[in-house]
Amino acid sequence: MANQKDQPRFQKMHVKTGDTVQIIAGKDKGKVGEVIKTFPQLSKVIVKGVNIKTKHVKPQQEGESGRISTQEAPIHSSNVMLYSTKQNVASRICYTFTSEGKKVRKLKKTGEILDS
Repeated sequence: MANQKDQPRFQKMHVKTGDTVQIIAGKDKGKVGEVIKTFPQLSKVIVKGVNIKTKHVKPQQEGESGRISTQEAPIHSSNVMLYSTKQNVASRICYTFTSEGKKVRKLKKTGEILDS
């Protein structure tokens, strides 16, 4: 039997891939973007157009020139808040059940249901 410490711990996160979120802390505070990828083990997400890092890439072959590439770096999930594009407001979420008995996420401020 494996030890508890050996296994990665998955944190339940309030955001999923494809959600629109607003950054609430850090250098990109106030920016709105879409979640591209989530890392539940680290409790981090990658948001499109946010937390851009530059990387200087050396030339690999002779005659090729070096370049500067940019890409998004992960940001902690606690620094993002779900965003309603219809009413342009960020909101916390709560969980509720539909009439069919399916558990869905709902924005507290607007009442908008996120999972269809």
